[in-house]
Amino acid sequence: MYRRKRNAITLFAIFITCSFSVAAQDAFVAPPSITEPLLLPSFEVGQIKVVPVATGLANPWAMAFRDNGDILVTERYTGKLRVIRDGKLLERDIPGVPEVYSAVFRAGLMAVALHPDDDQIVYMTFTKAIMHEGEPNQAVSLVRGRLVEDNLEDVEEIFVAKGVDSGIAASALMFAPDGKLMMTLGGSYVFLGTGEYAQDPEVHYGKVLRLNADGTAPDDNPFVESGEYLPEVYSVGHRNQLGMTLHPETGQLWASENGPQGGDEANIIEPGKNYGWPLASYSRNYRGDWVSQTPWREEFESPTVVWWPSIAPSALTFYTGEHFPKWQGNLFVGAMMEGRIPGTGHLQRIVFNSRGQEIRRESMLTELKHRVRDVRQGPDGYLYVLTDEEDGALLRIEPAN
Repeated sequence: MYRRKRNAITLFAIFITCSFSVAAQDAFVAPPSITEPLLLPSFEVGQIKVVPVATGLANPWAMAFRDNGDILVTERYTGKLRVIRDGKLLERDIPGVPEVYSAVFRAGLMAVALHPDDDQIVYMTFTKAIMHEGEPNQAVSLVRGRLVEDNLEDVEEIFVAKGVDSGIAASALMFAPDGKLMMTLGGSYVFLGTGEYAQDPEVHYGKVLRLNADGTAPDDNPFVESGEYLPEVYSVGHRNQLGMTLHPETGQLWASENGPQGGDEANIIEPGKNYGWPLASYSRNYRGDWVSQTPWREEFESPTVVWWPSIAPSALTFYTGEHFPKWQGNLFVGAMMEGRIPGTGHLQRIVFNSRGQEIRRESMLTELKHRVRDVRQGPDGYLYVLTDEEDGALLRIEPAN
């Protein structure tokens, strides 16, 4: 089912890229870089201080914190792995990263994760060029390497997704408490003719995967015994997932998911469950019609959080630090834009009651007009935010006082 001709998908993706680029140039000026600390309002705490830790990052995607204080950052289109050390972005990127394919809209270097027992071992996902049925195409690859004196050595490809990638399949990585590597694979787009990927048992796209540290499928994965889906698959029925996090009290896995126009989701991911895309969705297609006849069906899991209009959610994390006691247990979600309007990226804070029911949302950092690609709580208990711009920045959120 996954066989597709490269030229149709790629040409359409390039057309969409060019159309978006022209529209953005005509209607929107890129936001200014953030060079000085800012005081911005926030409901629960009055004011927050937004401190630029590093600037000059070219469309960064994800970050990872090392025990020695280094922060690793991936740059999507350049395919570089950068290092922020002692509050400064090193001029030299880390050599040894495999060649990244970034010629198609949103393709490139994506997630980075560190092994929980040895943070010299680095995992990354990226788009790579492949040959499929005699024609050039793309796939999402997972590699593992070892950091040795700011060089990436012993790099090996440990997993390649099955299926023909449209070139814009998002991917996130996260190690679970049991030591297994969780990996999202998006790319199930109705408008590109790959919408059925999310339900297709022969492809990895449109799924959440669960892998051993060496990239193989664990024996206790939900579909290993039945063979209903590929052995690496943990959950199915997803469109394009850019972030994962664990709930600090329940231990449940949460993942964000982009819809086309409206219907973005945050889901609690459970093994073997189907989340319905594209058979049940709150989304509209880009041309305006509904994706499905009903937003829910009994056999599918319903989203825990839904966004309408779309905010293009990226990473997400629950706050557990000591610096903002009133934020304890709040969910922070990166937003790349709202309602498909450039310059509306922000950080969204979601408050839940004691029963886990949503009671309040706050849009933060709206004054910056930057696309928020990644948000994580650092080892120091502060929130760190990565902005996806040509002159992107790593920001730290601190109390105003």
